[in-house]
This record gives sequence, C-alpha cells and structure tokens, in this order.
Amino acid sequence: MAAFEYQALTSAGKKKKGVVEADSSRHARQLLRDQGLIATSVEQVSEKEKKVRSFLGGPGMSSKELTLFTRQMATLVQAAMPLEEVLQAVAAQSEKAKVKSLLLAVRSKVLEGHTLAASMAEFPNAFPEMYRATVAAGEHAGHLGLVLNELADYTENKEQSRQKIQLALLYPGLLTVASISIVSFLLAVVVPDVVKVFVRTGNELPPLTAGLIAVSDFLNQFGLYLVLLLCCGFLLFSSAYRKPGFRRSVDHWVVDFPLSRKISRGLNAARFAGTLSILSRSGVPLVDGLAIAGSVMPNYYLRDQITRVAQKVKEGTSLFSALESIGRFPPMMLYMIASGERSGELDSMLNRAAKQQQQSLEALMATVVGLFEPVVLIVMGGVVMTIVLAILLPIMNMNQLIG
Repeated sequence: MAAFEYQALTSAGKKKKGVVEADSSRHARQLLRDQGLIATSVEQVSEKEKKVRSFLGGPGMSSKELTLFTRQMATLVQAAMPLEEVLQAVAAQSEKAKVKSLLLAVRSKVLEGHTLAASMAEFPNAFPEMYRATVAAGEHAGHLGLVLNELADYTENKEQSRQKIQLALLYPGLLTVASISIVSFLLAVVVPDVVKVFVRTGNELPPLTAGLIAVSDFLNQFGLYLVLLLCCGFLLFSSAYRKPGFRRSVDHWVVDFPLSRKISRGLNAARFAGTLSILSRSGVPLVDGLAIAGSVMPNYYLRDQITRVAQKVKEGTSLFSALESIGRFPPMMLYMIASGERSGELDSMLNRAAKQQQQSLEALMATVVGLFEPVVLIVMGGVVMTIVLAILLPIMNMNQLIG
C-alpha cells in the first residue's frame, strides 16, 4: 500500500486535508467516498516529494522532527514490534501532516519489500546520506534498535550544539546592527540640524567638525545608494557562493585566515569526528565512512581534502597519517585518533575526539562572544564621543572668541 495526500469536501462543503493509505489513487478515492468525502485532489506522497524536491530542494523534516522520529523508532524497534507497525505508530503520533505523509510513504516502501534504508533513500531531503548509511549498517548487523538509539543521540547533540552557537551569536549580531543603526541615524538626521547653526556663522570650523559634516552630507546624498550597493553585493556574493568552484576558494581562505581559522577548523573537525564515530560504531567500513563524514562538513575545501584522505586510507595509509598530511585538523584530535588506531579502539577515540572538539569550540565561541561585546561597545562609544566632540568644538571656539 502507498500513502496518498488528499484534499476533499465534506457533505457540508468544508475543505479537508489528510493522508490515506491505499493500493492506488482510485482505491484512495473510493476510501474517501466511503467516509462521505468528495475528493478534489489525490496525490501519492513519493511523487509529491519528488516535485517539491525538484522545485525547492529543501529538507523533508527539520532536525527536531528527525530527532523525535528516530527516538520513537528506536524505542518501538527495541520493543520487538514489526517495522511496518513501528512506522505506522510513529506516523500516527506526528501532529504535522507533512511528516505523517512522509512516514507513511516510507512504510509503503517497506511493505513492498524494501529495506528501511532503501525506503528512506526515496526521500534524501528528509533522511541525509549519513543517516541512511547508519540505518543500513544497523539492519545488516541486526542491531537496528541500538543503532537508532545512537542516531537519536547524535542528531540530538548536533541540534543542541547548533542552537548553542546560534544563541551565542544572536546578541552580538543584534548589538552590531543596533550600533550601526544608531550611528547612521545620528550622522544622517541629528548632526545636520545641529551643525548648520555653526555653518551659518561663517567662521572656520575645526577639522573634526568639517569632517563630520562631510560624512553626514555623504550619507544624506548617497546613503540609499550605499545600502542598495551593499544589498546587491551581498546577493551577488550569495549567488557566486552557490557555485562549487567559487565556494571552494572562499572556504579555503576561511580555513586558513588567522581570524577565522580556529573556529572554522574546530567546527569542521567536530562535525567530521562525530559523524565518522557513529558510522564506525554502526559497522560502516572506514573508507565509506570517510566519504560520508566528509560530505557532511560545511567547508567545501576540507571536503575535497577528506576525499584524498579516503583514497590514501584505501591504499593502506593509516587514518592518522592521512589526516596529518592535510595539516588542517587540530593536533589533539589527531593524537587521539592515532591512539585509537594503536589500541584498536578507534570508534571510542573518535567519539571522545568529537566531544573534545565540540567542547573546545563552545569554549572558543564563548570567549570570542565575550570579547566581541565590549569591543563593539567601545567602538560605538568612541564614534559617539567623536560626534559629540565635533559638535562641542565650535561652541568652545565661539566662547573663546567672545571671551
């Protein structure tokens, strides 16, 4: 059976949407008629997902939804429930029609005889490659429940880390925007009304005041054009950044630039080690795991480097030596990997390395944010003090002349 999303009219003429399982669209319409509904639209979920994917390219489920789904699946699978019943129960628990229809579509593929991982492969925007590879390894090893538990922990920790970073950057971002807005308002609106009094006197103005008037005049005449130019520049950069070649060049610069190097390398190292750890513990071969772990790294330049690492490991080089040759992973992480390879506990050492890198990244972000706030306040205070001095200097000169 397949899942079909429908739009129908009740006997009272009200619109109704939902999901129904049926063998075909004709069967789905018949089921709706049996419920007293007149179907206006019936569409199979898998076909609809492909259309949405082709136009929007967005994920089918958010990180929170994927975490909740994985946790519920793990609990029910470990309770020895059949997989199709597990999927049906989890779909019934979902409050969002989008997620419910997606899970019922996966269930229909399972009922057709496909594995869970193969069924999820029909919806790659909802289930990432790393997720599907881990599920496939769990099915192959016969430990799907345990693997799903680890996946739930991984997605949960990943979501929490992302939220922590976003929250850490929220206040500095708002502070910067507020500072720029206040200073722009002072220069464009307040300063012209104040200093025009001094201009009318015909006296020679101090250089600081003259410079402030020049900046204010520039903003009044070209401020709108400057904003439009910045917006166009941002749009052009965003468009170019979507192209792999340009993005690799930018990412290469970011990972080597002194001010962004430590954060960029720490973020990518944590993502890489965490993904490779769960893949390795789930039974995915190391070479395949490297390819998948590299694909989830946000930095495209490092993705290319991991492809070379995978090739070296395939040729017999140790993971430590291959990663060390890149020269862009933290030394502590490399030493932990080397220790894991020597002791035969690479899985656990990768997990420890991922946690250590995540903790180091969070500590670094906290330090950067802690320093950024006073720097912005000092800079803003300096700009405001400059504006005040530029206004006060002519007044002081006039007092001296009168005296």
